Amino acid sequence: MKSRDTYTVIGLMSGTSLDGLDVAYCEFEFKKSWRFKLLSGKMFPYSAKWKEKLSNAHHLPGEFLMNLHGEYGRLMGKCCLQFMRQHSVRHVDLVASHGHTIFHQPEKRFTFQLGDGASLHATTGLPVVFDFRTLDVALGGQGAPLVPVGDKLLFSPYDVCLNLGGIANLSMDIKGKRKAFDICFCNMALNYLMMSINRSFDRDGKLASSGSINTPMLKACTRLYSSYRKTRPSLAREMFEKQWKPLLDDARVPLADRLCTVCESVAREIVRSIPSTKKRVKMLATGGGAFNAFLINLLIEKLKDRAEVIVPPQSIIEFKEALIFAFLGVLRVRNEVNVLKSVTSACRDSCSGTLVGVHLQIRAE
Repeated sequence: MKSRDTYTVIGLMSGTSLDGLDVAYCEFEFKKSWRFKLLSGKMFPYSAKWKEKLSNAHHLPGEFLMNLHGEYGRLMGKCCLQFMRQHSVRHVDLVASHGHTIFHQPEKRFTFQLGDGASLHATTGLPVVFDFRTLDVALGGQGAPLVPVGDKLLFSPYDVCLNLGGIANLSMDIKGKRKAFDICFCNMALNYLMMSINRSFDRDGKLASSGSINTPMLKACTRLYSSYRKTRPSLAREMFEKQWKPLLDDARVPLADRLCTVCESVAREIVRSIPSTKKRVKMLATGGGAFNAFLINLLIEKLKDRAEVIVPPQSIIEFKEALIFAFLGVLRVRNEVNVLKSVTSACRDSCSGTLVGVHLQIRAE
């Protein structure tokens, strides 16, 4: 590293939408406050074989799952090496990996992100931080969302940070404390519907925009989300498969109408999640859903009196989560808080992440 307060880091993120592995090469510098540069980024799309492996991993017996854990760690390592060659990256202090979530049941005190950090380290020869969620879950927290620390320290000009990923979530300061929670299934639902016609996603929301809202389906979505609002659980694959797939699979409703209805439901849930304030807030919208023009226009219209919806440059939309996990890795090696109890409901803040090949740097006071 250039100094104790400057770091070059590769962040890795694989989301619930199963698009691919996001790789972000970032620089972080601390001078009274944190500054960042997103130097380059690339998404490595999953092959059909890897999509099948990841989507079915939760069915594997233990021995086969652990084998896949190492195999996926090596795949991430190979992507890092390829990325470094393609982008002429010569120096990396750290690789920080989210992994790919296979199990997430915080009420039972466990979560599991596929992607063995030791295998990633062995493949790249680089220091690695991984497994960012387990400690918070052990401390009674939801283990999610983890991005709000980065929102607070790196994106402070925005009142609300909205992520339109596989799962839509947001973070914001309320009475001086960072609050964040999952809102609803977003691209996870939209991409699942598009799979029925062998397409990965609805580009610009064009098919959704051609449909009409199906009132019974919209009411069913609202009923399901209303059951979540009091406790605000972290949403996960298990819940999606049990409660949402049967609703989305209703072939009596035309596909375009189902897509349109899901977008309307997502927009309504986001609006419900933002507290009314006297001033019009600035809301940053990132994640794959920020490319869905139909969904963004719904949000702009519904929030026109309450929020300015800001869609940033493409690189931030695509790689913000990978960037922030890179930053969480920096906080981990500095032995600083990177998970907030005000967000996850754990019994305390924590400095989370497992280190492999890292010389722990305790920050100087």
